[in-house]
Amino acid sequence: MIASVRGQVLAAGSGWLVVEVGGVGLRVEVPGGRVSAHPGEEVSLHTSLVVREDSLTLYGFATADELEVFGILLGVSGVGPRSALGVLTELTPAQIAQAAAQEDEKPFRRVSGIGPKTAKLIAVQLAGKLDPRVFVGPGDAAGEEQAAAGDAGSAATVVAGLVGLGYTEAQADEAVRNAVDAGAPGTEAGLLRAALALLQAPRAGARSAAGRGAGR
Repeated sequence: MIASVRGQVLAAGSGWLVVEVGGVGLRVEVPGGRVSAHPGEEVSLHTSLVVREDSLTLYGFATADELEVFGILLGVSGVGPRSALGVLTELTPAQIAQAAAQEDEKPFRRVSGIGPKTAKLIAVQLAGKLDPRVFVGPGDAAGEEQAAAGDAGSAATVVAGLVGLGYTEAQADEAVRNAVDAGAPGTEAGLLRAALALLQAPRAGARSAAGRGAGR
């Protein structure tokens, strides 16, 4: 497994580089526009070696986040290395995670070679696997705003759902905020389960105390 390469660029093209490592020139497929270098420059890439019956192809990324998302994308039905690379060419890891959290296939439909069916599969199968907050860098203001907006929307939906179950809005709002502070999953389903657990815990304790009182 070749986990990373660092060396001088010998040649470069649209979506690929040839990097000299120990006197050997390695061709590395890269996300076009996100990894760019000119011959003579030195690069350092996180890499994934994809082995096929008739080929060995090395894919390289500027960040560990991109490499991680690439591996997760390969687990989606119908998505091969080229398609995964295309997704990372068009979208950042933060954008991919945000779209997955909302099960929104529209961003993936912008990727060349990704049809509506595959775009929907990506959005659905990545749901719950990528936390938008993990892929937001300190300087990624747009990503922070998107993650905050997604969190706010999920929280509001869960609060409304808890009110529908009979809790007061104040109880629901407090439970959701406590669940978020405790690190609950960013998905609506995960947040709802965590909030319900917090709401039901005091009730369980009260029932237990009442039982002990009756026993006396």
